[in-house]
Amino acid sequence: MEVRSRDLDFGVRNGELGMGKNAIGRQMPDLLIEGGVAITMVNGEAPIPKARVLVSNGRIIGIGKVEEVRIPLDGQFEIIDAHDAIIMPGLINVHTHAAMTLFRGMADDLPLKQWLLKKIFPAEAKFLTPETVYWGALLGCLEMIASGTTCFADGYFFQDQTIRAAHAAGLRGLIAQGVIDFPAPGIPDPRENIRIAKEFIERWLGFSDRVIPGIFCHSPLTCSGQTLRNAWEISKEHQLPLQIHLSETVEEVNEIIKRYGTRPVPYLDRLGLVDGSLIAAHGVHLDSSEMARLKEKGAKIAHVPESNMKLGSGVAEISQMIEIGLTVGLGTDGCSSNNNLDLFCEMDTATKLAKVFDRNPMSLNAGVTLRMATVGGAAVLGLEKEIGTLEQGKRADIIVVDLKSPHLCPVYDPVSALVYSANGGDVKDVIVNGRVLMKDKEFMTVDADEVMGKVREISQRIGGAGSR
Repeated sequence: MEVRSRDLDFGVRNGELGMGKNAIGRQMPDLLIEGGVAITMVNGEAPIPKARVLVSNGRIIGIGKVEEVRIPLDGQFEIIDAHDAIIMPGLINVHTHAAMTLFRGMADDLPLKQWLLKKIFPAEAKFLTPETVYWGALLGCLEMIASGTTCFADGYFFQDQTIRAAHAAGLRGLIAQGVIDFPAPGIPDPRENIRIAKEFIERWLGFSDRVIPGIFCHSPLTCSGQTLRNAWEISKEHQLPLQIHLSETVEEVNEIIKRYGTRPVPYLDRLGLVDGSLIAAHGVHLDSSEMARLKEKGAKIAHVPESNMKLGSGVAEISQMIEIGLTVGLGTDGCSSNNNLDLFCEMDTATKLAKVFDRNPMSLNAGVTLRMATVGGAAVLGLEKEIGTLEQGKRADIIVVDLKSPHLCPVYDPVSALVYSANGGDVKDVIVNGRVLMKDKEFMTVDADEVMGKVREISQRIGGAGSR
């Protein structure tokens, strides 16, 4: 990676540092981002024109206007040119299954039950191995980097390999071992699912300051009450979030009522799972009392509108959730039910879908939606003290969005431009923990051609087996 030196003269004598409000003390930056409009996502803070961001040791050490953020006269640091661009926090994908890039487009235009039972479960049983999960997850990481996602929450099988992929790519993530009470890839005996999940956590906890292990229980229908309780207890022991699919379809809700005599949220609450560590994905068919209980207990929601639409599951009442104060983040789901990991597209869909559903053009405005993809995502994952905003002292998870495209001209409101006009292809630079993962749309950590070549080879095996 190229590192350049640059002499910067801001009227500071003898190489001394400026003493303004954003002076960086005696800490030397190793990365400088400058020239664009910075959207910090700090509550109440206006966009900063002609901004400069200084990064050292993985953290932001200075941010503000160029004239306010001073640096040593003769420093060695890498430069990210953000002129004619927006500097902003990296996007946070709070619900995905990265290795399902392997099944992108394999089972389209089917209802959820048929999609899952007739297509996805059989394909996973036959084709998921540690090798295929690694390459599928690495492709997912590349796709997320390319479209501005710097942190993701993932749940799947053979998750040691997804951690390896995230580590190689340089992304931040909450990566959870999937738990289900059926034979699953790598877990032929479902009685072993909790033991394997526990060992997974113990193996990876503390491995990296970027990657957190966890448990993902597939759903209240596919996991018994005892399995759910055991997973919750392990998660609480290690102070980790617990992820689950919740109230995705009407059929799921009706079946839970039939089995347990109550709706999904009261059922999980009865088991003790509804608290601040629970991340519930979908939430399409929650009623008002369930939303209120989730809010009261501090549970979080992962909103995945495009997957819900594609599978015909319905429309989550996201405006109501936000209005009552539920913590909500934005996710894509896996590539077999979306079919991409582009959170810019997801933002556009989320806000327009809410307006149609509510029949109100003011529902879920651009600012609220952008918060879901940044600040909200950080809060869902319990990382709001570290990421989600651009602030001095926070982790340097930053993206630069290029504005030099016809569809981003002119820009009257940069927030609206990001939500309604931009797409993942407009991202030109991606930094995670102060490390540059993509610069001028060139991947810096992984050989993209190799990864796509491996996945194409795997897809030929899948397609040749007649799973399409």
